[in-house]
Amino acid sequence: MCSINGFNFEDERLIQNMNQITKHRGPDGTRIFLDGGISFGHNRLSIIDVREEAGQPMKNNTGNLVIVFNGEIYNFKELKQELATAYQFKTASDTEVILAAYEKWGHDCVKKFNGIFAFAIWDRRKKELFLARDHVGIKPLYYFWDGKKFIFSSEIKAILEHGVPRKLNREAFNHYFRALYVPEPFTMFEGIYKVPPATSLVLRNGMLQTKTFWRAPHGKYFSGERGELAHTLRQKIISSVTRQLVSDKPLGVYLSGGIDSSIVLSALAGQRKNIDTFSVGFRLGEKEQQEKFNADFHLARRTAKHFGTNHHEVLLGVPDVLDTLERAVWHMDEPISNPTALAMMKLAGFAKQKADVVLGGDGGDELFGGYERYRLSLAARYWQTVPKWLRDPLARVSSNIKKLNTPSGVNRFSLFMFQKESLLSSVIQKSFLSQGMTEAFFNKKYFKGNEDRLFEELFMDTDRRSWLVDFSLMLSDKMSMSAGLEARVPLLDREVVEFAATIPLKEKISLFDTKIILKKAFESDLPSFLFKEPKRGWFSPAAKWLRHPDIYRMAEHILSEGYYKPTAQLFLFEEIKKILEEHRDSKVYNLNILWAVMTFQIWARAYKIEI
Repeated sequence: MCSINGFNFEDERLIQNMNQITKHRGPDGTRIFLDGGISFGHNRLSIIDVREEAGQPMKNNTGNLVIVFNGEIYNFKELKQELATAYQFKTASDTEVILAAYEKWGHDCVKKFNGIFAFAIWDRRKKELFLARDHVGIKPLYYFWDGKKFIFSSEIKAILEHGVPRKLNREAFNHYFRALYVPEPFTMFEGIYKVPPATSLVLRNGMLQTKTFWRAPHGKYFSGERGELAHTLRQKIISSVTRQLVSDKPLGVYLSGGIDSSIVLSALAGQRKNIDTFSVGFRLGEKEQQEKFNADFHLARRTAKHFGTNHHEVLLGVPDVLDTLERAVWHMDEPISNPTALAMMKLAGFAKQKADVVLGGDGGDELFGGYERYRLSLAARYWQTVPKWLRDPLARVSSNIKKLNTPSGVNRFSLFMFQKESLLSSVIQKSFLSQGMTEAFFNKKYFKGNEDRLFEELFMDTDRRSWLVDFSLMLSDKMSMSAGLEARVPLLDREVVEFAATIPLKEKISLFDTKIILKKAFESDLPSFLFKEPKRGWFSPAAKWLRHPDIYRMAEHILSEGYYKPTAQLFLFEEIKKILEEHRDSKVYNLNILWAVMTFQIWARAYKIEI
């Protein structure tokens, strides 16, 4: 992993500044390349071929192509064999394989790759800049384009080194407070955008073109028996883990205690001994709280013991919250409202002492139906087959049954994924809140034209393309890279994602179970106690943190009109103060909205945002 930086003119000072502010992503070296129409910068985290010759920016043999690359190409050895007759390789790196692939296949080279990547290639003869982001959107890539000046980077903070406006994007503001993250292609900055997953950009002759190069298939289902399906899935995941073991540096596993990360560990344990595993828990005063918030932490300990790993544990307490909150938000680049970010940051710094690469279980829930919301949506579908004359009277006496009457599409998605409009209108000034904007955005992008698909399949696919990318994976990248730690996600391997799309819905969820086929595939590999545990998700004791005197005082300051003057016009701070007090006194659970505003406030002040 690394940071890549660049722009379409020559300026040594600016490219050095971009490298400097993103050096945490690549602590092993920094280099630049300047040409008549380009400036490239790269900070290196050496993982494959750590020699100086494999550093970046890297040129091809003729010197006509120059690349900066962040990520890993897991099938680079196979591609290297295929390309060996046409290209003379000088390094053992996957970076050079990208250059050789681009020489042979041009823009279509991205269709050959299986990996996590964001890269830019400058063709010195054509005066053409080509950029691409991986299929699933695991590695971030941002850009600014005003028709003349083009700037790109792994992190927004580097683009801001150019003095581009720090203007708040009002549409992104609305999306954030409903979804708790900013969906692509937006960022919270007006004029700065995310390159969407599976997308390439070409800048030539003053024109910027965008192209989607891959979509996960749907509609063609696996036709074999359940046993055959489970066997095939197991082999796909084991092969993925095997591919992702390529590293010249120490490698470990993030072990959360859930099924997904345990599967990754199981696949690794079949191939390696002396494995380092890492878990994070929370330091709390009461025994009851310790058991509630550290259930998966203790489960991970049991799982690590079962596989005989070298297990390492770290705890996050109130002093850590006070110390890391502002730093974590700065590393996010834009607000992502999730208190577990603090635990992710501490875990990354802790794991970096033993490893440079970690494997995690991200993506299992979205691909295989792990979230309770998918099961509840299925229950709503079945409920709505009941005659309306029977459903309506029951809905009038039960709010839960009323929810089951919510139609499929963006309305049901909003029910599970968005914050309540009434709460938002109580804390955000009316002039800045556009009702219906976020629903319309998601409907157009994900639901419109897909009415013929089973909604639960579409729900999972939408989560994979939106929530997973811009909320979960983005946080994972930013928090791990804050410590210069590479995080890999075997369950989101391209081949696994494509195969998961062929698995029928009935093999993923039922009214009474989730992740059916994934559990079946690994039932003989995992300890039996894992299958007896309820689905908890990973959550922090942030609601209790806000009731701690020291953190409450910090929150009170952040949630005040004087914390950052430009945001005074956005929020109803008197109402927010009441909500904070009600939460402190345990009258109303207000964590989500309070944390969302706190994160936004910290971000706005750190980045000197103009409203």
